Amino acid sequence: MAKESMKARERKRQKLVDRYAEKRARLKAEGDFVGLSRLPRNSNPIRLHNRCKLTGRPKGYMRQFGLSRITFREMASKGLIPGIRKASW
Repeated sequence: MAKESMKARERKRQKLVDRYAEKRARLKAEGDFVGLSRLPRNSNPIRLHNRCKLTGRPKGYMRQFGLSRITFREMASKGLIPGIRKASW
């Protein structure tokens, strides 16, 4: 389970990315790299981490499901993910 402070930091970064997305795209299209460098660093989408939607775990993230590998395995073995059957784990 991720710390609440880490989750809050990620939410804050996501808000910054959303706020500056249009401005960043416009500056990139114009080629104004000086203007881009003046934007807040955390407004760059590359600084976001993929995290499990349920636990907030950053490692072992499965993008297709939005879950960490551990949560995915638990849910699959309980039959909560449609179309996934337990093979030989």
